[in-house]
Amino acid sequence: MIQISDALLSLTVLSVLLSLGSNRLMALVKIMAFQGIVVSLIPLFLEQHWPMSTGSVFFLQIMLLIKGLLIPGFLYAAVNKIKIKREVEPIIGYNASLIFGLSFILIAAFITDRLQISLPMENNLLMITAVTTLAAGLFLLMSRKKAITQVIGYLMMENGIYLIGTALAKETHTMYVVEFGVLLDLLVGIMIMGIILHNINSSYDDVDTALLGKLKDN
Repeated sequence: MIQISDALLSLTVLSVLLSLGSNRLMALVKIMAFQGIVVSLIPLFLEQHWPMSTGSVFFLQIMLLIKGLLIPGFLYAAVNKIKIKREVEPIIGYNASLIFGLSFILIAAFITDRLQISLPMENNLLMITAVTTLAAGLFLLMSRKKAITQVIGYLMMENGIYLIGTALAKETHTMYVVEFGVLLDLLVGIMIMGIILHNINSSYDDVDTALLGKLKDN
């Protein structure tokens, strides 16, 4: 019988592949909202995290709110404001990106097997998903030109780091406090990014970060 945690991890990997193959910014935001919700729910279904304290459940609810609603909500507003719907000319094409994504899964499985990390409950699938998500976020950050897509890459990397922490942690409360602090920093960063995107779009009528290279001192 498939466990709920395994199903959630599979959905996380699926969201990673979908994000690598999507050129629509609004679809990317929705995928990240879905991924944020799924990633936030995973610790609830891991046996090594039970019994959970009231504090841990509280922090999980806050993370679900930030990852699944607040951050995607700000991104949604930013995409609506700049009125750019697609990443037209990525540095690496979408079909090639999907091949990279599948390669990340294989590499993550190889690394997890070779490192022989002593994981709680031997949850190797969690570590494979974590490394895949982290690598895919870094890839998205480096292979796309639009600032909004690069921010989504940062968010995906953060989800991967969160899953690595979840895989390695036996104590839950401390890890969630640290993650909560990181999320608050990210939330502030997303708000600032929205302002910067608006200003870039007003000046250049685009949000291609390559245009920033044209800036020079007068």
